[in-house]
Amino acid sequence: MQRTPHHRSRSRRGLAAAVAAGALTVSLLGQNAADARPHPVDTQSMATTLSLPSPPGGANVKVLVFHASATDESPTVDAGIAAIEKIGLTGPEAGRFKTVATDDPAVFTNGMQLGKYNAVVFLTGGGDVLDPEQEAGLEAYMEAGGGFLGIHDAARTEPYSDWFTGLVGARPAADSPTAVQRATVEIGDRQHPATKNLPLEWKRPDRWLNWTKNPSGDVHTVARVREITYKPGASANGWDHPVSWCRDYDGGRSFYTAMGGTADSFAETDFRDHLRGALAWTTRISRADCKATITSNYKAERVTQPNRPGQNDQIGEPHGLVVAPDGRVLYIGRGGADSSKPVVTDWNDPNIGKGLGQIHVYDPKTKKVTLAGELTVFGNKGGGDELVKVEEGLLGIELDPDFETNGWVYLHYTPHSKIDRDKQMAVRQVSRFTLDLATNKLDLSSEKVLLHWPVQIHSCCHAGGGMAWDSKGNLYIAAGDNNSSGFSDGYSGNNPAPNYKGVSFADARRTAGNTNNLNGKILRIHPEDDGTYTLPEGNLFTGKEPDEGGGKTRGEIYVMGVRNPARISVDKTTDTLYAGWVGPDAGAPSTTWGPAKYDTFAAITKAGNHGWPYCMGNKQPYRDRNLPDPSKPLGWYDCDHPRNESPNNDGLVNLPPITSNTIWYSPQGGGVDYPRDANGIPSYKVEEQKQLLPWLKGGGQATMNGPVYRYDAASTSADKWPSYWDGKWFVGDFYDDTQPRHAVLTDPKTVGKGGLPTHAESLKKIIPVGADGIRNLMDWKFAPDGSLYVLDYGRGFFTSDSKSALWRVTYKGGEPTPAASDLARKAAAQ
Repeated sequence: MQRTPHHRSRSRRGLAAAVAAGALTVSLLGQNAADARPHPVDTQSMATTLSLPSPPGGANVKVLVFHASATDESPTVDAGIAAIEKIGLTGPEAGRFKTVATDDPAVFTNGMQLGKYNAVVFLTGGGDVLDPEQEAGLEAYMEAGGGFLGIHDAARTEPYSDWFTGLVGARPAADSPTAVQRATVEIGDRQHPATKNLPLEWKRPDRWLNWTKNPSGDVHTVARVREITYKPGASANGWDHPVSWCRDYDGGRSFYTAMGGTADSFAETDFRDHLRGALAWTTRISRADCKATITSNYKAERVTQPNRPGQNDQIGEPHGLVVAPDGRVLYIGRGGADSSKPVVTDWNDPNIGKGLGQIHVYDPKTKKVTLAGELTVFGNKGGGDELVKVEEGLLGIELDPDFETNGWVYLHYTPHSKIDRDKQMAVRQVSRFTLDLATNKLDLSSEKVLLHWPVQIHSCCHAGGGMAWDSKGNLYIAAGDNNSSGFSDGYSGNNPAPNYKGVSFADARRTAGNTNNLNGKILRIHPEDDGTYTLPEGNLFTGKEPDEGGGKTRGEIYVMGVRNPARISVDKTTDTLYAGWVGPDAGAPSTTWGPAKYDTFAAITKAGNHGWPYCMGNKQPYRDRNLPDPSKPLGWYDCDHPRNESPNNDGLVNLPPITSNTIWYSPQGGGVDYPRDANGIPSYKVEEQKQLLPWLKGGGQATMNGPVYRYDAASTSADKWPSYWDGKWFVGDFYDDTQPRHAVLTDPKTVGKGGLPTHAESLKKIIPVGADGIRNLMDWKFAPDGSLYVLDYGRGFFTSDSKSALWRVTYKGGEPTPAASDLARKAAAQ
């Protein structure tokens, strides 16, 4: 390593004079330096010629470490230089480089010298260390395709320069904490060379900077520090606290890490690996994608028009979508018509709740919409309280794995022809239809009913409806528990008393908590070509359990204890099932009855009991209630040994133990948890709560589970989302305020076992929220071309309106950088 002599005493005035005397030369390559210093210097008299190769540096990779400071030299400088030198001398031969260190800013106006470096590292302290001409030289270096790595206090350097602010990405808050604190760093980018080898959750001590403006969305954040693991101070940034990021900037590549605020940092193996990867990209030794989370690289476009007056020619009441292998999008309308249509709510009228469940097809090749067919459903009673409105109708759609050859479409719906108006009961069924692949018309006469079961329709809500396939040809069917929570003050939904003609409609122990009932479940069957189905191995029950006298289980049940699983998905790479369901209505926890409403997401790797109506979240129990007086609490439910002692239960009393869920949220926040007593019962006191998942919060709340993205490297699509998102699980909410709309990472070691997500990435600027965006997210699926389709429900309930629409979100950021032809060592390309 070469290290030039220190020149800490050299003044800006002296350097300018040296340049003016012709000792150094500079050209701005046709650009003017963006300089916002309070006393600007006239650089016109100093501008001459700076010759830089494009891109700078070559196969003999060299890194310049610049460590000037306007104050005393940082105590981290020597450790930082030594670490970078060590990085350059070790590891695979193709990744090695030479290091030169200097605090002399004259290097930035010496083209012969500066052009030899593949990357420049700023290991600087705060304040002005470059005069305008020297900063112009750094600009010229970046414009020619140079690389920049800023470490910690580099963000305090050149404080008056807008251009340098853009280069580093953000500026520290003046009152950032100064103490060394141990904290957890979340690694969101599992592909960038700077982070791909780091732990998912990296625990380390450092000095953690806060930002005057959060750069996320303008830069590509690769790591965040988790604020709940240390004391961030008054200027805290919240859950989204970037700590390392990168971007393609002004023709070159810029990487910044706020870590490295202590000399000890540079002795850490993982931190050196972080710097090694950052230098691999900035020096052009390897390529990386630093564009994937920059919001301007995405385009969200509405692809359907508003319906023509009095018609549903474009869209029904949006309720679900699926994308065919050839790119066609099939999407369904639940059953509410446009607002001009009559709504029948009188049970004496034969047309009570009659609606049309509509199937539309959008063809991206022609950009045309076809109304494929309509089913007459029970599902059009409009709004009102839970004894008036209804959420039945056409609830789910899936395509056969061999859809391209057989045209089979599976629909989950409640036919109007099978309702019992006297007992106020209906039949929910999953049927197979055939679509004419040439005309996009559904043959309604081709129906084969695979599976059906009874549901009460005296009260609303929580019909569920989603469906999904795994890699083995098994079909998952999400069935809601279809009970009112209005008779338990919005807590457990376990009031056994209310009933209509003998059928309880407020006791979820009759449905979701019942091993002999298909409501409140996720079912798993294997459809056969003849329209029947078989049961795959590994479901929660076989249907032939001898327990408690036998005949008390259903073999179709894969997951029990879910409330309203409107959206489910299966990652066919792992066959993990992902589901989200809506919670009850209590706005706050109760020390008597239990937790507030928790909307829930779960990554499910095996059959199990996920709690409702006994326990929610991470096994937080509700209080039991029973006859003769349901208003009086009994004991707390035992989440490890739940028992169904409802008088409305015709299944097993002894239930499978409850599995903790992955994500839960309430109006109080995300992942709410409480201290527990000796019996494991949470305190349920708001003042004692902690938030394990501070990146989300509830309110109205209606979970809309999304897919896991899988990047297809073989695809030539110009619209596909980049590989950064590969393996990330998309979770969202119907509402767009403080509720989730995120892509999350889970730990393969804990997924399906109640492990929390390790990282979350907001999607609210990529899948735009707001009045003119996608405000009411109803469903979202990736297409084979890697673009994302999203259904916006619209702005009025139980109908479609002018905002009801299908949207498409595409990526326009281009390939990783540098270009393959610009790699410093072509043979070392990775």
